Amino acid sequence: MNAQEVQYITPNSLPPDIPKMTLEEFLESDFEGYEYIKGELIPMAPTSLEHGYISANLSTLLHLYVRENQLGRVLISDTGFCVGERLLIPDVAFVSTDRLPDDSSKASPVPPDLAIEVVSPTDILRRVEDKVFAYLEAGTQLVWVISPGAKTVTVYRSETDITTLTRNDTLSGEEVVEGFTCQVAALFE
Repeated sequence: MNAQEVQYITPNSLPPDIPKMTLEEFLESDFEGYEYIKGELIPMAPTSLEHGYISANLSTLLHLYVRENQLGRVLISDTGFCVGERLLIPDVAFVSTDRLPDDSSKASPVPPDLAIEVVSPTDILRRVEDKVFAYLEAGTQLVWVISPGAKTVTVYRSETDITTLTRNDTLSGEEVVEGFTCQVAALFE
């Protein structure tokens, strides 16, 4: 199937034979490539090479540190997390050892400790912010939003504790991934 043949299911174009679903029904369905937000399926568009480079750089740095220090697991995109009444798929996520679910054959029933979103050209700022605040409300302790165009990382600790880091700054895992640091510039190399 070529790219022109791919059809996305958007909230306004659901075929009549696909009813709105509950989160539980969505988790049992065979729909892949979608996030579930309050009864609606949101397609996850393919990402750019730049998005992939940034996600790979960060997931590699984070994974090596987390594994060496036995802190938990770093998970890459396509891993679903139940976040309130949503199933979200962050680009990179971290879950500490003591919060790892026993059943790894399904989406995580707990939100990540750290969620990382790399902004894509197709992302809508309002939707990215909505996801950030949904993570925080559900118990995620730290959210990083990486902006490839501006080469910045916005760090969200709460709705009111927000910091933007530039290429010259150091990104820190703070108390969530204790001891982890990397130069923001390293994410964009």
